[in-house]
This record gives sequence, C-alpha cells and structure tokens, in this order.
Amino acid sequence: MALDTPKNNAGLTDEQLLLLYRGGQTQAFEALVERYRLELFHFLIRFVGGRAAAEDLFQEAFLQVHLSADTFDTTRRFRPWLFTIAANKARDHLRRNHRRQAARLSAPLDKGGEEGRTFADLIAGDAPVPLEEVEREETRELVRRVMAQMPEHLREVLLMAYFHQFAYKQIAQMLDIPLGTVKSRLHAAVASFAELWKRKYEKSA
Repeated sequence: MALDTPKNNAGLTDEQLLLLYRGGQTQAFEALVERYRLELFHFLIRFVGGRAAAEDLFQEAFLQVHLSADTFDTTRRFRPWLFTIAANKARDHLRRNHRRQAARLSAPLDKGGEEGRTFADLIAGDAPVPLEEVEREETRELVRRVMAQMPEHLREVLLMAYFHQFAYKQIAQMLDIPLGTVKSRLHAAVASFAELWKRKYEKSA
C-alpha cells in the first residue's frame, strides 16, 4: 500500500497511516498531521489559553508520535493516544510555565531516507495552522477565557468529553482515573464552567 497524494489518504485509518509511516512513507505522517491540525490545535489552545503555546505543544505532541511510532500498538486507536500525549504536554507546560526547548525539532529524520529533511519540516507542511478559522468566532475567545479560569483537572475532562467527544471509558484510560471519577469531574466541570460564564458574561445582560 502506497500513499502518493493527499487524496489517497482519505480512505485510510489513522492506524494504517501510522503503519505506512513506520514503513518509511513520510507522506503518511504528514497526512496524520493535517488530519488533526485543526482539532488538536483547538484542544491545546483551550487547554493552555494561548495561541503561541498551543502551536509549540502541537509540534511537541507530534514529535512524541514520531519518536514513539515504532512502539505504538496499532490494534489500539490512534486518536486517544494522540490526545493523551497532547494533554500530558499541556499539563507539563502549565506546571513549568515556559516553553520547552525545541532543539530536537531540527534533528534529521531517519525514516523514509530523505536526506536534509528535519522533523520541523515535516510538521510545517505547505500550509500554516488556519488561525483565521480558529479565531473567526468571538465566542471561541470567550470560551477560552472562561476555561482558563477553571482548575486544570476540570478543564481537561470538559475538553475531552464535551469539545472532543471522547467516551467516558476512553477518558478514564487517557487520564488513568476511575470511570466514576470521570463522571464526577465532568459534572463538577460543567457546573464550574456555567458559574464562571454567568459571573463573567451575564452580569451586564
């Protein structure tokens, strides 16, 4: 199975693309990056509350995918694995409150035999993150501001369950917490968001 053009990846699963990348097809990795560029960026910008940090974390998350591709069990789902990585990176960022050094992004790629290409080149692609689309609706900015005020453990479960539609069982596995804890945190997160929204944006209504 070969991946020659972007159109060829439409019928492939994430897991199939990762297998192709393991086999040396760097276009398969680029296809995964493009497939998740907008959704994962939305997740990260809501998690950390800043566009610049979200851009860095997006790259870090896919760097980790690149480094761990050979060890991933492709009988599992790629999407929860990717978002688990991204959430861990976001939590680390919030705790450090500074950017991770990006020197490793300039390291040459071993896969695919393409001399001179770096991981940063692979991530960049031909098009930037579509910030105009991300920022188009004013409500998105309001949501980010409210979520930035929420406790981290409530913010992440709300993002995963509501904004990105992960099942409770998947969230429990991703966060390594009991299913009952997921449900109780989500209940608390919804209440917290509603209260913060009302306090901040409905006073003048």
